[in-house]
Amino acid sequence: MNDEKIISLYWKRNETAIKETSKKYGKKLKTVSMNIVQNIPTAEECENDTYLEAWNSIPPHEPHNYLFAFLARIIRHISLNRCKEQNTLKRNAFVCELSNELEECIPSPDDDINAKIDEITLKNAINYFLASLNEEKRRIFIRRYWYMDSIKDIAKHFSMSESNAKTTLFRIRSQMKEFLVKEGYDI
Repeated sequence: MNDEKIISLYWKRNETAIKETSKKYGKKLKTVSMNIVQNIPTAEECENDTYLEAWNSIPPHEPHNYLFAFLARIIRHISLNRCKEQNTLKRNAFVCELSNELEECIPSPDDDINAKIDEITLKNAINYFLASLNEEKRRIFIRRYWYMDSIKDIAKHFSMSESNAKTTLFRIRSQMKEFLVKEGYDI
């Protein structure tokens, strides 16, 4: 079933919407959650919570052209919150590792109102930078820093060596740092 039909089921408050969403995106959503929580039962709970949140969010939202992205954002936040609640040390270490990788190329936040404005312009600058990458590099970056895929999984998904995946990510981060410095950010 296509996304338009699934969303129309949500709007009609037809419970088949959840079944169709699960059928179409369940495996992908569970993978996103598993990359974060590293526990099958917890990932399944997060997936179910995602369907509930989608049910409560559609309407008013109408994610016609981006249903999977809409759901992935929900499950990512639910999974990260679940990790915080459970204080999963292994997961915290992995998230810290990813944060450290990005700290090299993204400015640190301040606490004043100017920082809030800078945060919005930084978000726009990062989106602009990512749009300038070729599709493969953009997908590699997003799989690593949004979906939190391991280097091994990225290498397998893109049919490359782990070394090549690491090098590609390093170069993207370096390019992003250079781009942000040219945009006037202190890194």
